[in-house]
Amino acid sequence: MTSPHRNAPQPEADCLYGLIGEVARAGSDSTETNAHAIAANFMAYLSCAVGRGVYLPIGNTRHHSRLFCLHIGRSGRGRKGDAVSLVLRIDVALRAIDDAFAPQIHRGGLSTREGLAALIHDGYRQGRQDVPAIEDKRLWVVESEFANVLHQGRRDGNTLSAALRDCWDGVDLKPATKSNRVYASDPHVCLSGAISPSELTTMMSARELTNGFANRFLMIWAERTRMLPFPKETPQTVVEHLARRTLEVLAFVRADRHDEREHLRMDLSPQAQWRYAQLYRGELHEDVGDGGVGALLERRAPMLLRLAMLMALTDMQTRIDAQHINAAMAWIRHATASVRYVFVSAADEAKLAQVQELSNRVLTFLHERGLATRSQISAECFRGKVPKARIDASLEHLLASTPPKITVQWGERADGAPGAPLRVYRLATE
Repeated sequence: MTSPHRNAPQPEADCLYGLIGEVARAGSDSTETNAHAIAANFMAYLSCAVGRGVYLPIGNTRHHSRLFCLHIGRSGRGRKGDAVSLVLRIDVALRAIDDAFAPQIHRGGLSTREGLAALIHDGYRQGRQDVPAIEDKRLWVVESEFANVLHQGRRDGNTLSAALRDCWDGVDLKPATKSNRVYASDPHVCLSGAISPSELTTMMSARELTNGFANRFLMIWAERTRMLPFPKETPQTVVEHLARRTLEVLAFVRADRHDEREHLRMDLSPQAQWRYAQLYRGELHEDVGDGGVGALLERRAPMLLRLAMLMALTDMQTRIDAQHINAAMAWIRHATASVRYVFVSAADEAKLAQVQELSNRVLTFLHERGLATRSQISAECFRGKVPKARIDASLEHLLASTPPKITVQWGERADGAPGAPLRVYRLATE
């Protein structure tokens, strides 16, 4: 019998890497705010402030460090508003030093594609007047009520979610209609959102789960970890120190040169390449259960690269090392656990774990034996003690993996006896 109980997702220590960890601890040490929620908001802010000047080429794709982060927590327990407060204070302190390095911040709520494009437009004519272009395309959107974005997406003809998908990809925001002339090229939009789990599961439509909108967000579960009736404000001296540390990173990437695009190339060290390849062939593409959850996690690989870029930049270097991949992977694991915690029931989670355990036993058996029929797997691998339905579920799991871990061939029975053809299973060759 499966248990209906499970623990909330617990992030790994590697999440709080370098400057990101410094900011997180500074904001959580004397408050109820979750350190990882602060860290996620700071990463979204920093990824925006860095701009499009930094890029990482993988194949024919040039990755920038843009992040969309979604903080999930129950109302009153997530401390979702507090999680962004310290980042906003750091921004104010940064602007006091040199506002050319700070990105534009929008907190008013998004409603349409046109409204989003107008914040970073290329210039347009209004009546007889020419409205000059906004040269700095860096925009950090803070959606403390992310349910508003989901609500807008439900309205007929609303293209906000499509516009946000384009922003994550770095695609130009073109007018949705002929009558609208607002255009925004080379957008560098990053987003910090907050929502309760009930709002997320209730309002996110099947279309948003499958059209690539939802899987562009790093979704993390974060709630308060302690009760403090009188939390203390982070000292201003600490805020100013963190602002100076942030400015060092932004000066390193020349973030104040708003007209420059892709002038600073990043690459992966041999050790980082090996580690990323290992994760890419394994954990980043492991089967996570039903199609809905799988669709939510499809972009873990590019998200890992964006996070690793950010980790390396906080170390003031353009080469991504293995420790940066590991820190980024810690966030991917926490996001994976968070998505499963919110969208998958405890009972379904237990069933998936059971299927994965049986699948691993089949893989070990086929590795030793070479090939086997369905009846041989039942009799020899499982000693006839596992029901047919559970064996079939494990075989289907292995066949449906990307890429498939086993293959099946249909053959005639050796003795010529009547009945269904034999199904012969073997390990897939890469």
